[in-house]
This record gives sequence, C-alpha cells and structure tokens, in this order.
Amino acid sequence: MIDLFFTMLPQVHGAGHSDIGAMKGLESFLTFIESLTTKSGTEIFAAFFPGIAALDNIHPLLVHFPIALLILFFCTDTLGGLINKPKWRALGTPLLYIGTGSAILTVIAGFQAAYSVPHNEVTHAIMLRHQALGIAVTLIALTLSIRRFFAAEDFLLKKTYGYFSLSTLLVILLTFGADLGGFMVYQHGVAIAPVMQKMSEPQQVHQHDAMTAHEHDHEHTTATHAHEALKPQTHSHDTAHHHDGHEHPPH
Repeated sequence: MIDLFFTMLPQVHGAGHSDIGAMKGLESFLTFIESLTTKSGTEIFAAFFPGIAALDNIHPLLVHFPIALLILFFCTDTLGGLINKPKWRALGTPLLYIGTGSAILTVIAGFQAAYSVPHNEVTHAIMLRHQALGIAVTLIALTLSIRRFFAAEDFLLKKTYGYFSLSTLLVILLTFGADLGGFMVYQHGVAIAPVMQKMSEPQQVHQHDAMTAHEHDHEHTTATHAHEALKPQTHSHDTAHHHDGHEHPPH
C-alpha cells in the first residue's frame, strides 16, 4: 500500500513525465482496491501494515510507548518541579499512568517473545539483562504512579527531590534497557527473519528448558557405555587360539 503513495507523488527526476507517473499511480491504486475484494481479512491487514503482519510477537511494537511516555513524564515532571511549574507536573501525571500501563504490557510481551524467538547462548545472556532492566523500570514506574495517586493535593507544588531522584533512576535504567534491546536486534539479529532461520538449527538454539546436570551426566554415561560396547574386542594372550587348524597352548 505504501508503494502506491510514492508512485503517485510527483517525480523528482524526469519532471516532464510526472503526468505519466500520476496516471500509473492511479492505475495501480485502482488495481490494488480491486484486489482487496479477493483477499481475506488477514491478507487485507497485511497489505496495509506489512511490518506489523510480519511480527512474530508484539513486543517490538509496544516497547516504543513506555520509552516515549516515561521520558516525557520525567522531563515535564522534574523540570516543572525544579522551576516551579505545577501545570507541567500536572501534564506529567497522565504520561506516567499511561507509560506505566504500557510498560506492564511490554514486559509481558517481552517474556512471550523470549520463548518464541530463536536465540543462542550469547544473545540469551543479553536478553536476561534486558529483561531485568525492563522489570526494574516497570516496578519503579508503578511505585511512582502509586505514590502520585495517593499524594496530597499540594504534592505538585513541592520540590519532591526524592521523587525526582527515583524518576531519574527510572530514565537511566530505561536507557540501558533500550540500548540492550537495540544491541540484540542490530548487532546479533534477534527477531530478524534470515538470522532466526539460521538460529533455528538445533545446534544454534538456546533451550530455556535445559536438561539438569544429573540428566546430562546420565546421558553422557549412557553414551560412554554405548561407545565402549562398540569397541572391537581384543583377545587376551592368556586365551588359546587356532591358526591353520593347529592348537597353540596358552602363554
């Protein structure tokens, strides 16, 4: 769908043929509309939102909301409190509440993504730190929301330095968590289709339900016994053996 809009835009290069480009764009648009009549609801959604349709989980879609909302809350609330702007702090209240709600949903979706996206041991270690930071951010945001909800009427009129410090910690942890998320995607290719296909190979995938040490030792012992059983049996010098029909006594 997005390609149609670019097709119908005036051409920068070869401006003399812009009318041809517009006609081609209109023709493509009409063809696209006609094709929708033969598609299912899922296919129509994918035609308008191919990026969302390609997602295996909604964590990448949700994660932008707590990042934006909680940073805006920090700026309006902290700056408004330091320069005596109660209206700025009042603006930060709904930003905090909505940001906290979106953070909770993002963490839930993140756990679902951790078990659905193929990854190896290296990215698993990064993922654990990313999860820990996400949980910490959500708990701090929830604490700030509860404190604000039950605060006195003059709460926004005071310089609440403890509250400002906690929201500062929130933004710091949020920044580190977002950085690790980007590091997993752009450096290690987590949730990128070609990389996930490669990671889907059995030797590459990290299993969350790994076997216990006892099971591993038992499996190793079983394999060792099987290997010993397959070894060729050697004859002892103390046993009698025959060559060309003559019996030789044991040594």
